[in-house]
Amino acid sequence: MSDFKSSVKNIDWLFVSLLSLLLAVNLMILKSASANVVAGDELFLVKRQLIWVGAGFAVMFAAAFFDYTRFQRFFWFIYGGSILLLIGVFFAPEKNNAHRWFDLGFMDLQPSEPAKIALIITLACFFFMRRNKIKHWSTLLISGALTVLPMILIFKQPDLGTALVLFAIFLPMLWMAGVSPKVIVVILLVILVLLLALFIILWGPTAGFTHLPEKADMPAYLPLEPYQLTRLIIFINPHMDPLDAGYHVIQSQKAISSGGLFGKGYGQGNFLPEQHSDFIFSVVGEELGFVGAAAVLGLYLLVLLRALQIASKSKDLVGTLIVTGAAAMMAFQILVNVGMTAGVMPVTGIPLPLLSYGGSGMIANMGVLGLVLAVDMRTKQGLYFGKRAARWIF
Repeated sequence: MSDFKSSVKNIDWLFVSLLSLLLAVNLMILKSASANVVAGDELFLVKRQLIWVGAGFAVMFAAAFFDYTRFQRFFWFIYGGSILLLIGVFFAPEKNNAHRWFDLGFMDLQPSEPAKIALIITLACFFFMRRNKIKHWSTLLISGALTVLPMILIFKQPDLGTALVLFAIFLPMLWMAGVSPKVIVVILLVILVLLLALFIILWGPTAGFTHLPEKADMPAYLPLEPYQLTRLIIFINPHMDPLDAGYHVIQSQKAISSGGLFGKGYGQGNFLPEQHSDFIFSVVGEELGFVGAAAVLGLYLLVLLRALQIASKSKDLVGTLIVTGAAAMMAFQILVNVGMTAGVMPVTGIPLPLLSYGGSGMIANMGVLGLVLAVDMRTKQGLYFGKRAARWIF
């Protein structure tokens, strides 16, 4: 019991407080953004989200008190289970022209969300296992394959945004594991060249981004449907389709710009329908203005900076890599989502962590942040890989 009390005392309550503030903002903004979603019950989505927030806290504290050193024993099963879920979802009923969810009755489980955590754990343990061969090409190739496989499965759902999140997790973890910076630079240059080539390829089907692409115009080797291509390029010129594909981008820009410095006031937003999910940040900008939006981004920044501080203090490679992967995952999602709502990045369907409505994303994000707390607690207690773990831990 004394060990348990000591561990509770070692929880980073400042980190937990920052997360709690973000979740309070989530519920407040969601009430405004979803007031008209369900007729007769303006708190319908808020009440459901409150359940996911409670479940998220439970998962976060369970992860915080879990001995992450045990992952080394069964991380392949975690990875394999995530792959099986990603394959199994293709046999689930189609929803919104996509195979992304398992209907569990009380919630829709999106297997791409736990796949993010599974990849972080797998790469952390794999790099630890290969720590004496970290600069061998075999390490790079195998870790790359471990990342690309779930990326392909998620892309085929189709869900390009989440597939890109996995790659955003991979590169920082690869660098933190000790792979030569030159290798990272080469990978980034190759990606840049591929993106440039893709941009040139896309220029043809869209005739200078003045009209929407059609199937007949697209190269046969391009693994994208016209609607996927439209979502990627619509931010360049949303007026190509102002009433459909470009509608949310245009309205989101109007909403954010209309907020001015201090916003229109809480509950006064009216530009976007269904703004409780991917475009919830536009509600922040419209109702709370630049000051409110900056405050929310400031909270995110404090969470990420604290996570990086925890990573730097960790005495074992696995702990450092887990926190690095978690921070990279959060940072990429925040960057892309905010850029998407501002109309400066492609519409990839990436939700805003801890603010967008949804159960799978909330629980996954809280779970990975719980692992960050776990690493911090082990560092304070002096429990690292290769040292005895406290007996009361799972």
